[in-house]
Amino acid sequence: MIGTTISHYKILEKLGGGGMGVVYKAHDTRLDRAVALKFLPPDLTRDSEARERFIHEAKAASALQHANICTIHDIEEHDGQLFIVMDCYEGETLKKRIDRGPLKIEELLDIAVQIALGLQKAHEKGIVHRDIKPANILITTDDVAKIVDFGLAKLTGRSVLTKSGTTVGTAAYMSPEQARGEQVDQRTDIWSLGVVMYEMVTGRPPFLAEYSEAIVYRILHEEPEAITGLRSKVPMELERIVKKAVAKNAEERFQNTGDILVDLKNLRKGLESGVSGEALFTPKSAASIAVLPFEDMSTQKDQEYFCDGIAEELINALSHIKDLRVAARTTAFSFRGTKQDLREVGRKLNVNTVLEGSIRKAGNKLRITAQLIDVVNGYHLWSEKFEREMGDIFAIQDEISMGIVENLKVKLLPAEKATIEKRYGGDPEAYNLYLRGLYFYNKATPDGLEKGLRYFQEAIDKDASFALPYTAVAMAFLLYGMLGFGLPPVEILAKSKAALTKALELNDNLAEAHFIAGGIAHNIEWDWKAAENHFEKALALNPGMAICRAYYAWFLTAMGRFDDAMKQVKKAQEIDPLTTICYAMGVGIHCTAGKLDEGIDQFHKAIDLDPNFALAYMHVGRIYLAKGMIEEARSAFEKILKLVPYWEGTDLALGIIYDLQGEREKAEKILEDLIERKKRMYVSSSMIAVLAYHLGQQEKGFDFLETAFEERDGFMSYLQVFAEFAELRSDERMKPLLRRMNFPRN
Repeated sequence: MIGTTISHYKILEKLGGGGMGVVYKAHDTRLDRAVALKFLPPDLTRDSEARERFIHEAKAASALQHANICTIHDIEEHDGQLFIVMDCYEGETLKKRIDRGPLKIEELLDIAVQIALGLQKAHEKGIVHRDIKPANILITTDDVAKIVDFGLAKLTGRSVLTKSGTTVGTAAYMSPEQARGEQVDQRTDIWSLGVVMYEMVTGRPPFLAEYSEAIVYRILHEEPEAITGLRSKVPMELERIVKKAVAKNAEERFQNTGDILVDLKNLRKGLESGVSGEALFTPKSAASIAVLPFEDMSTQKDQEYFCDGIAEELINALSHIKDLRVAARTTAFSFRGTKQDLREVGRKLNVNTVLEGSIRKAGNKLRITAQLIDVVNGYHLWSEKFEREMGDIFAIQDEISMGIVENLKVKLLPAEKATIEKRYGGDPEAYNLYLRGLYFYNKATPDGLEKGLRYFQEAIDKDASFALPYTAVAMAFLLYGMLGFGLPPVEILAKSKAALTKALELNDNLAEAHFIAGGIAHNIEWDWKAAENHFEKALALNPGMAICRAYYAWFLTAMGRFDDAMKQVKKAQEIDPLTTICYAMGVGIHCTAGKLDEGIDQFHKAIDLDPNFALAYMHVGRIYLAKGMIEEARSAFEKILKLVPYWEGTDLALGIIYDLQGEREKAEKILEDLIERKKRMYVSSSMIAVLAYHLGQQEKGFDFLETAFEERDGFMSYLQVFAEFAELRSDERMKPLLRRMNFPRN
């Protein structure tokens, strides 16, 4: 076929072949580019199952657009012979690379991370590759790993394209369930990735035999030789990751590619910083702890709110201790129900102790067990069982907190001891109602906030001297505004400020209250000095409040103090490494600071944790706009439309994008819809102002900007720094408004 032209593709050379296809390099004469053509072999052309599998490969792979997956352009037929048109890459297969000898640890980690990222994309789309092996990984001359050959890929919920009772895949890389011909999911690809990693380290697959049947037997019944027994100076953490990936029981493996990515990236980061694998994943000697959600042992299984609340209150109490590092709530609670080994939890959170426990609540009776575990050796440091009345709940919390402190040998300052022993409420029933409200509030949905507010009010009615429910009410109303649930800022201010004032009257040392006071002063009152004072006091009272640091970073961004902002958001991410919002906010902060590439890196960290986190796509869309990558920006904002029913910032951005792409009528329609919607509900006037001004309606733009000022629109806090306001800032009429906002000079 060399030298022949098929359709508009001139065949240049043969690149390789296998049982399901022969691949040629070709020149696309129409678009003047190099492509690869994969032909279904002639002897299989008449095989209906082979044809179906070949077409299935094209459909499966073409649905995936990712930097680590080979791009499929088309499927065509010539003289009855099917072929797939795909990108052609300069480089070699991973198999050829391994054939030259085991890879350096840094190199193999980089490749493994890229493969995992590609698989994560496939798994998000419900596609399981089922044939991950070195021969199906291309390494380009730019060291980019590309997954190819989706001929055996399985769409979740679809029938397998093989005869009943048969297995598919390459024997040496098959998972046990795949070898048995059972249904498979993403964990079979994780197994295969583990096998590939083993081979990259040692130069050989973990299950070697002369015949396929013998390989399958070893996969099912034997354990591979330890990596460290075949190669010296391999980090123990790498061996642990590979061992977990190739656990024969799928339930004991990494359950998704996101999990293995976290560990691979952490190991790579540690090695890049000069820390050994062992040192990186051995928790620091300084006292540190993660408090996990308590298990509900009640007969009716209806006490989850109480279990979560007790754990959260313990976290809050312990976070006030200067010499004790406490994993943040969101990070610790991400392990709820995972049944992961506690040593594994400790490694991921980089803490040396974990507190776990259970609660059985029946009427007014409580049975609480708590145990403190050393995650380095798995030993119990302390455990206690409490069988008390509900009225003793505060004393129980004090005893647990002090038991932790004593066993971790942490020295308490008098003020810290007083904070731990301070009871924020005198009425146990009010406390129970507060915990119920907190449970629903943490769902961060309109229904959850409504239920939370109801319980908080009931707690206040039960005990008007209990400070925490007032703080929670203030936080709930502020969250209504932050999440765009339709409350005008002036209404939020009135309701939130009243509750907050009462909370601070009752207890001026509540970190949460000062955090909310900072948010109100920043976003609604525009009292910049008060905002900073409240944020700093909150962090002085509780340095481990990651979300407060993240919002403080946003305040610093609004003030144009970008270096300080980036330091604060980085600290928040270190405290709470598994919380997506801290990384999503980091995207926006870096975008505003003009650190666009660093912002994109923050975006990838955010979606590694949650691929559907809308705020991350919002800010990366802003970055793409700033870089002039209009199509990518449009894709990011259209992604948000699928995730969030309504978000003003999305409408604004798409209006600007449509105009830039010559779709003026669509942009003007968005503006009309926003103005019409504002007649029925609260809509950010500053967003309308920006779009109107961009579309040449300058008077209307400034009219809405004045309305935004009167409404205390939260976006106005960023008037002097956000790129969205750049066109308006170039107008002389903006200067008086900026003076009225009383922004400090940097």
